Amino acid sequence: MDRIKNAALSILLALFAAALLCFPAEAADAARRALALCLQTVLPSLFPFFVLSSLLIASGAAEELSRALEPFMRPLFRLGGAGASALALGLAGGYPAGARTAAELYREGALSKEEAERLLAFCNNSGPGFILGVCGGAVLRDARAGVYLYLVHVASAVLTGAVLRPRRAERPARRRRGAQAKPLAAAFPAAVRESFAAAWSVCGFVVIFAVAARFVTRLLPGGALLVGFLELTNGVLALSAGRGGFVLCAVFLGWGSLSVHAQTLSVLDGTGLSARRYFLGKALQAAVSVPIALLAARWVY
Repeated sequence: MDRIKNAALSILLALFAAALLCFPAEAADAARRALALCLQTVLPSLFPFFVLSSLLIASGAAEELSRALEPFMRPLFRLGGAGASALALGLAGGYPAGARTAAELYREGALSKEEAERLLAFCNNSGPGFILGVCGGAVLRDARAGVYLYLVHVASAVLTGAVLRPRRAERPARRRRGAQAKPLAAAFPAAVRESFAAAWSVCGFVVIFAVAARFVTRLLPGGALLVGFLELTNGVLALSAGRGGFVLCAVFLGWGSLSVHAQTLSVLDGTGLSARRYFLGKALQAAVSVPIALLAARWVY
């Protein structure tokens, strides 16, 4: 199996290298546009939420929040209240803020490994800025459609988490010794440094997958579905306004794209957390989005 994976990866890398040699101007243009997107949208939207998630956990505020939200998280998802911060930041800050928060909660001992991996299945989502601005405003050309699309996205994430919950609740994780709240004077500079590096790392994935998406568009005209599977922004922008575009947009948002998954794996690196449930959750969320979006489309169109 590993040999097959390595052979497939080698073929894809060879094709990518050939495309770079054959279409250097288009690759450069795609990279420029992706960098502009990072400076105008990705960094301004992700960086503050990365800092906020780090400060919530380092200051101990996430632990206080977990106590308040335990009655909501435990019956619905069989998870401790600490996971609520990852779900909330994921839905507010966009990919991969939710996954990064879940990983930090696990590092600090606020979540067990089992809880963190289950949380990853539904906490990593698109933010309202992208859905309302790009999907609703630029693609669907209807602000109301953007609002409904965001509600569909939230509903599909919550439903995915509820479906994947275990039959029996496990014991809440206990914080490990030494995971004490840090003074703000020490936590804030560290949060800014680490968050800035993480946000730029995300931008690197955005650029490389945007170039790959341009090649797919160049070689396979009309391959919007494949582009959306590969890279979220370009896939969404390839859709047309209307009921079909609305439903496909919900599916793309639920799945996330390979670009988003690569970003997620980067924030999980070194944690020891498995991404198996994460991929299962994103596939399920994409499937769940279809009936919910079809129902919502009746009110939008």
